[in-house]
Amino acid sequence: MALNTVWFLIVGFLFIGYFVLDGFDFGVGMALPFLGKDDTDRRVLINTIGPVWDLNETWVIVAGASLFASFPEWYASLFSGFYLALLLILVALIARGVAFEYRGKGDTAKWRKTFDWMIVVGSALPALLWGVAFANIVEGVPLNAKHIYTGNLFTLLNPYGLLGGLTTLSVFFLHGLIFITLKTEGEIKERARNLAKKVGYAATVIAASFLLWTLFAHLSVLGAVLTVIAALALVAAQLANHAKRDGAAFALMVLTIITAVGALFAALYPNVLPSTTDAAYSLNIDNASSSQYTLTVMTWVAGIMLPFVLAYQTWTYWVFRKRVSRKNIPAGSH
Repeated sequence: MALNTVWFLIVGFLFIGYFVLDGFDFGVGMALPFLGKDDTDRRVLINTIGPVWDLNETWVIVAGASLFASFPEWYASLFSGFYLALLLILVALIARGVAFEYRGKGDTAKWRKTFDWMIVVGSALPALLWGVAFANIVEGVPLNAKHIYTGNLFTLLNPYGLLGGLTTLSVFFLHGLIFITLKTEGEIKERARNLAKKVGYAATVIAASFLLWTLFAHLSVLGAVLTVIAALALVAAQLANHAKRDGAAFALMVLTIITAVGALFAALYPNVLPSTTDAAYSLNIDNASSSQYTLTVMTWVAGIMLPFVLAYQTWTYWVFRKRVSRKNIPAGSH
């Protein structure tokens, strides 16, 4: 297999890892106003992701760095053309991180409420915009002969892009709710389960519409297989949630995201950023990649370092595997 194809798969793997891990972080953040009946409930919700949210977020940094090193032309066109959308994502992620750290530093309800809403918006906005961005990457954007993006932010807000955004927003919300049922005990767990049942209906309709649109527009055998698996896994996750099989429901949501994002990358390949202006202006794995020497060195580095990263992340989740409940929140703490 050519190294540029290998690195296309590695970039895809890193973004899939990011969406699986930070996806439930986003969902938990969006759940605060729906499940947090009081400050203690909100503390329980935040504590479910407290030890891991920053580690989950580093996946997007690694994905971006890998994209820059392996496909510099793709990186340049993407980050310049999608600058405003990516800036909004960055600002939202910074605001969410600040809110996690500073929420407990004040003693007033107004202080905590302000940071709670920063968590909600800082979770919902990236969940929406990542879907918009990836939908446009797959569908294509206006690029000129120099691979420069000639559209604007509103160019990205087309029907397909917005449907992609609603898909990631609803699926991540459902992913977070099911994660909460896995990580909590008591009344808040049951509230999360019941809300997941309602959100699941909307997420299924939206995600199915988006994946079918993608499949019909970019028909491939692999894309069709992954789309079917994603659809079945999403339905099965909700059935497992109804049956109160929390671990199975979460595992099926992970499978849903893996196969759904995989279907998008299957639809994209061998392009990395199609041009709607002229197909000849499109970026693909050949004209957007680094030299063979660079890719070779990066492959050795990734082969050595990636197993350590995965092992450390697995160990972290094992250490913080216990469920969280109201009794774990000390009285009077924030």
